[in-house]
Amino acid sequence: MAPSKITRPGRDKPENSEPSKRPFDIEEAIRLLREAVAPYPKAALFELAGEGHTSVFEILVACVISIRTLDETTLPAARRLFAVARTPAAVAALPEKEIDQLIDPCTFHEPKARTIHEIARRTVQEYRGELPCDPDVLQTFHGVGPKCANLAVGIACGHPVIGVDVHVHRVTNRWGFVRAKTPEKTMAALNERLPQPYRVEINALLVPFGKHICTGVRPKCSTCPLLSMCRQVGVTSHR
Repeated sequence: MAPSKITRPGRDKPENSEPSKRPFDIEEAIRLLREAVAPYPKAALFELAGEGHTSVFEILVACVISIRTLDETTLPAARRLFAVARTPAAVAALPEKEIDQLIDPCTFHEPKARTIHEIARRTVQEYRGELPCDPDVLQTFHGVGPKCANLAVGIACGHPVIGVDVHVHRVTNRWGFVRAKTPEKTMAALNERLPQPYRVEINALLVPFGKHICTGVRPKCSTCPLLSMCRQVGVTSHR
């Protein structure tokens, strides 16, 4: 007769002892996320919008500045630029070198300065100084992809489009809410599953949530309010 397995309290766990996860409830998740991120700074683009930078042009330019750049650097860089020039005409009138100096701390500031100047110039010449609420139009600008185009249209125009950055991609896949290999595929999957009222807000929530709670390395699972329904996909170590 085979000896029975002895379980030592606090050290060993019997097989299948972990409680099963409950179904993911996006309505409840959004409510919990709002509470969880309330103490933290807002995502940069939403912070700027709250300060009155609400045009498609301003949000798009700020998003270009933010690419591969931390919010802590993006915000002061965008504020410096907008303090000098906020409209497409005013930005187009600046030399590229001055734009570069204003956004200098951000990553890839020289090519970003060229991109921002070109966006401003084309906005004046082709769109009479006002960009349309159309992500497809915004993606015709060099250096502007789906994330920035959707965030600009979502924040400035209120259109129900999803801006998928590294945090949205990582967290929604970690939840098991979607299963996608790339941000583009995550965006497509979220378009299928995420209710329209949350499509702009999801970025505003998951940027601070991903920075401070559901971090890339050793997320704070033990204190996460979504733990009971999060599948913790890919999590090998946590706090």
